[in-house]
Amino acid sequence: MTSGARGAKVVALGGGHGLFATLSALRLLTRNITAIVTVADDGGSSGRLREEFDILPPGDLRMALSALCDDGEWALTWRDVMQYRFTSEGPLNGHSLGNLLITGVWDLLGDQVKGLDLVGRLLDAAGTVLPMSSTPLRIEAEVCDDSGPHTIFGQAGVATCKAEIKQVRLIPENPPAVPEAIAAIHDADWVIFGPGSWFTSVIPHLLVPELYEALAATPAKRALLINLVPDDETRTLSPADHVRSFHEHAPSLALDRIVIDDGPGTHWGKLSREAEECGAEILARPLADRRDPARHDVLFLASALRELLGSSPRW
Repeated sequence: MTSGARGAKVVALGGGHGLFATLSALRLLTRNITAIVTVADDGGSSGRLREEFDILPPGDLRMALSALCDDGEWALTWRDVMQYRFTSEGPLNGHSLGNLLITGVWDLLGDQVKGLDLVGRLLDAAGTVLPMSSTPLRIEAEVCDDSGPHTIFGQAGVATCKAEIKQVRLIPENPPAVPEAIAAIHDADWVIFGPGSWFTSVIPHLLVPELYEALAATPAKRALLINLVPDDETRTLSPADHVRSFHEHAPSLALDRIVIDDGPGTHWGKLSREAEECGAEILARPLADRRDPARHDVLFLASALRELLGSSPRW
């Protein structure tokens, strides 16, 4: 594989704010980026458009496109347009203009990938954004809390359940992967998982059989970015538990690097043991925004990823 003048070929998998952080940092290092995005969101504007038009939920795809937006005035203006959200007493209340734009482009072109490419060109995006499946997906989770074991349905419900999540499933069970996503994985220099909502944004990629097969077969190196802080899905999971969970869901996927913030509170011995099980080395660097430790500092993350990729930044 050759990276060329545009930088290393990187595939980033995830969704929501976690993937936004990764892409915001990666675009400073390379324009050979492919974002593969979860399509199970059933809440908010995305959920409403999904139900009304029987389409993929556009919200996480919109956020990924916005993260890859160029720094020029034209692109930044269109990014702000894409992110604009209506506030009203009527049916448009809460809708993102970018979600509506993507929905309209899909209806006009009749092609999800071409539609996202068109919006990406509008933003002069530093790469390509693809859905992980051409089919809208549902998430189910087996959880356990004070009321005992039970099942939670839907991404929005799982993401906010505040229970111990035992297992997640996709419906339909064996959804088709987007062929362009498979090709990008095979052609990549690096594949990066996370950060993000663990059971609703990261793990679902491992549950699409064609994606999993491509991730296992690719000659690319693989890295896992660990979340900075727990969320409702992972209140009981340590960084080592994240690595163990990944290995349990993807036993045939070796990892090359685990990227984690070097702040206090990590049980390094336990993490090292879990990393060794996956064949990975730990890259611990400052990643958190000093003003908001729950958020990644884009330049800190870009510095760590530059070290990971072995490429030079554009700044």
